[in-house]
Order: sequence, then structure tokens, then C-alpha cells
Amino acid sequence: MTSPPPSQSLSIVIPTYNGRRLLEFCLPSVFRHLPSGLDAEVIVSDDGSSDDTATWLAEKFPQVRLLRQDRNGGFVAAANAGIDAARGTIIQLLNNDTEVDAGWVDAALPLFDDPTVGSVAPLVLVRSQRQRVDSAGDGYSLLGWPSKRGHGQDARRWERSVVADVFGASGSSAFYRAEALRKVGAYDPAFGSYYEDVDLAFRLRWAGYRCLFAPRSRIFHEVSASYRHDRPELQRRMSRNAEILFWSNLPARWLAVAIVPHAAFVVAQGLWRLLRGRLRPFAAGKLDALRSLRLFRVRRAERRRIAGAAIARPHFPLTVLSVSDIANHLRRPRESSGT
Repeated sequence: MTSPPPSQSLSIVIPTYNGRRLLEFCLPSVFRHLPSGLDAEVIVSDDGSSDDTATWLAEKFPQVRLLRQDRNGGFVAAANAGIDAARGTIIQLLNNDTEVDAGWVDAALPLFDDPTVGSVAPLVLVRSQRQRVDSAGDGYSLLGWPSKRGHGQDARRWERSVVADVFGASGSSAFYRAEALRKVGAYDPAFGSYYEDVDLAFRLRWAGYRCLFAPRSRIFHEVSASYRHDRPELQRRMSRNAEILFWSNLPARWLAVAIVPHAAFVVAQGLWRLLRGRLRPFAAGKLDALRSLRLFRVRRAERRRIAGAAIARPHFPLTVLSVSDIANHLRRPRESSGT
């Protein structure tokens, strides 16, 4: 193993809610593969669990810093509490339903030697189908569709990749420069869960930071073991959050070009859900977003403020919706039941 620069330190933040059985796999992998000599800490941010997570951690992993929330506030609240408490120059947000592979830190931390790098995206594989990709970094389409690069594809194709610029990093396992988070803020509490990582990727881009994909930093993620996508309330939140992303973050010149295609895309999504009996939560989420027009203006003003203090010219590597994006979505790995 290579040693990280002496000026670097790492805080690994793991939000959890009633996830003791998931931590039983996650934490041993972290401590097994942490490089020796690295200044590192592991923080578990417990979001009001009732499954004796705290007692179990005290017995099995006393070296973990435990943050206990008095009540369940949601993923973003737990993640932000961990970020606020982190001491490292680099912070990794790690889902409790992940396992890390050997060398996952060594392949990621040196990329932060470039001061324009604000985040690093590992190669995230499906834990129960390790030959399949969950995410090779995040992308964002002008239509208003966040996507996972390589989702569902053969892992071997991406393991042979080289380090490359990507739009952002999946919140399941993203590395962030702590200084960058202090400049743009952590996760936006308005999101609750889902797409909060894409919103943060946008803000880092507004601040002039880049995101690099590190194919040799491998994480295994049990897709949706913590949250079920098929719950109506979650479908509603995702529908709303997609609009918050689009209207709050796109640069004005791109927004003008994308409005009509975005509207057509929303209609197509609605028809797809109508045919499957899932229109109600989708439509309710769009109405929720419509009621938040004032907040969009506030967020856009904040993006302009961030851009005014950017370390470099903001750059947004956005895409148009491609056939491969649709194919990846349709062949996405089957979600865990969470049981």
C-alpha cells in the first residue's frame, strides 16, 4: 500500500438508522482495509435507532466515534451531523449497506493533491452481484434526469478504466474535500433523501471544483437495502427533488435551452407511470415542487454567491439523454428487499 501525503487525514462518516445488521458487514471491511499509518477516524451517525446499535458498537467497535441523534431526522440530517463532527481534511460519506475493498483509500486520496478536485467517485459495484456496476460516478442530463454511469453494466468494463472527470460522486460512498464542503455547505436538508448528493455535486461545480472517477477505489453497495424505491412516499419525494435539482442548479443559459425538453420528459415519465398505476405519487411530488417556487429563487441566488467565490471557472459536464442511459436504467440491478 502507498502512504497518503502526511497533510491528509480521513474521516469516514457512516449514517445509520436501525442498520446494525448492515454495519456488521460494513465496519469490519473498513477496519480490515484501512491503510496503516493513515490519520483516520470512523464516525457512525446513529439517526435515533431502536435496534441497540449504540450498545453493539460500544462492545464490538469501541474505536468508532458514535454520534447519537435523539430522534429520527432522516438520512441528510444524520449525514450532516457526521460531516459537522468530522476532523479529517478528506471526508468519505459511506452508506451502512456498503463494504469496501482493499486499496479503496489508496486509489482515492492521492487525487486530492490537485487543489481543483473537490470530490472523488469510487467504482461502486452491487454487493450481491459483484460483477455488476451500481455507479461509476454520477451524470446529469439536460432533460433533468440524474443518472449513474455504467449502472447495471459488467464491472470488468469499468475496472479497466482510467481516472476521468465526471459530473459528481454517488452519495453511497463519495469522497469530499472538507474545505470544499465548508465553502458550499453539506447536504441540503430540504431533500430528506435522494438526489441530495447530485445537488451537492452541482454546488461543488458552481464553486469551480472538479470530480474525478477512481476506478481502482472499489466499494460494494447493496442497492436500496436502506430505502425501498417502491414506497409511494419515497416516489413522491423523488419526484419533487428532481424538480428542485433542475430549477435550482442549471446555469441560466442552459436552463433556457432545457425547459421545453424537460417538460416533455416529465410528461413522458408521467405517462410511463400512469401505465403502471404509479402516477399519483409522481404527480403529487411535482405539485409539491410547484409550491416551492420561492425556494428556487433563493437557491439560485445562493448558487450565484458560490460562483462569485469560485476557485476556478465553474464547469458543468452535462449530457443529453442517451440510449445507453435508458438501457442502463432498464437493466438496473434488482433492488434489495432490505430484509
